Amino acid sequence: MKKQLLIGGAQVETADYTILYAPYSGEAIAEIANAGLAEADQAIEAAVAARPAMRRMPAHQRAAILYRVAQLLGERKEEAARLIALEAAKPLKAAYAEVDRTVQTYLFAAEEAKRLHGETIPLDAAPGGEGRLAYTTREPIGVVGAITPFNFPMNLVAHKLGPAFASGNAVVLKPAPQTPLSAFYIAGLFAEAGLPAGALNVITGDGKLLGEKITTDPRVGAISFTGSAAVGASIRAMAGLKKVTLELGSNAAVIIDKDANLDAVAARCAVGAFSNQGQVCISLQRIYVVEELYEAFVAKLVAAVGQLKVGDPLDPATDVSALIAGREVTRTLGWIAEAAERGATVACGGTAEGGVLLPTVLLNVPPDAQVSCKEAFAPIVLVGKVGSIDEAIALVNDSPYGLQAGIYTNDLRTALDAADALHVGGVMINDIPTFRVDHMPYGGVKESGLGREGIKYAIEDMTELKLVVINRN
Repeated sequence: MKKQLLIGGAQVETADYTILYAPYSGEAIAEIANAGLAEADQAIEAAVAARPAMRRMPAHQRAAILYRVAQLLGERKEEAARLIALEAAKPLKAAYAEVDRTVQTYLFAAEEAKRLHGETIPLDAAPGGEGRLAYTTREPIGVVGAITPFNFPMNLVAHKLGPAFASGNAVVLKPAPQTPLSAFYIAGLFAEAGLPAGALNVITGDGKLLGEKITTDPRVGAISFTGSAAVGASIRAMAGLKKVTLELGSNAAVIIDKDANLDAVAARCAVGAFSNQGQVCISLQRIYVVEELYEAFVAKLVAAVGQLKVGDPLDPATDVSALIAGREVTRTLGWIAEAAERGATVACGGTAEGGVLLPTVLLNVPPDAQVSCKEAFAPIVLVGKVGSIDEAIALVNDSPYGLQAGIYTNDLRTALDAADALHVGGVMINDIPTFRVDHMPYGGVKESGLGREGIKYAIEDMTELKLVVINRN
């Protein structure tokens, strides 16, 4: 399979191509075009040319296109899920779930396309404002640059394309190098649904080269990026006065109080820590348990982890498969070894089989060990013992990240106090921090990002607010 760039509604050849390999099997699955600066410039120019058509398009028509994409994707769920599983090594059951969520994301976008509105401003509230009518509107920013990661190659693309098209923008999309096939697949659905040529342009190739071009080009009005904190900081520094939405890293934590139902919580924590091999921005990486429940919880968690099936992502029974690249296995094994050398206990896992890191539970990890204070992005979870909820909150907050956190407690005061004290973008009470549905405001503080996703909230960064004042005097 050979995949060209998509620019201005046409497939564009490049001088060279890169072989794409499946992370689990190692088989060659496609040849992917390598765009250079000339092709990136061409893609941006095509998006600029499509701006007038997108801006003029009535809301009902934008909504209809998004509804149609959702319908087409739902009809082709099996094909789409297998594509995700193949190129990302995402277990098939998780790939099905991602396709379902992607359908929902485009449906939310279709609905929000019909809800763009402003407000009237009572100018006579200020002296001198008498006799004037004021109202606001939201206008598309023009061209949105979208840079997406490998871990949710369809749904995180949808979180860029959905709000951009709902609000009347054109897009230049640069997908992750390992997962371009999902992006090209969705682009095909948009073409089938009637999106104007040039409104969506997909370019693949060197991430740094293309990312810098998209970020610094003055014709691109907004950047939406999901990826590492280091790259996000670089994008923000280069973007100047552009609107920037950054969804970055995390080392999400949950607190377990003394009244928690350990069977239910342990099972839920196993899901949160090991879904998609832990390659989820809000993957559960740290668990803090009050000391009276600690031993019992660890036993139940290890038992739950033992029920997970490791293997081929295309096997419907598989829960955990290969990491996205061999270098990630090497890195995470090094982090586990460092923690063990400093006194941590490996309760289960801690080894690899080929590209698969076995689901790993670590105990007594020093808080400054890499596996504790950095983002693991792997099937690793740490369990720590705490003497109080206040101690647990302090440990959760002692992190450069702050995306989401969770707490299990049946005490209302404890829950509300934790919600106030946790320095994160979202607090999940009686759930793991890995919970997300696609219309909620999603984003973090500190090095976890800037701005919020969730279609309604993302639209705010992809539009400009305009004030109109009519003097009736």
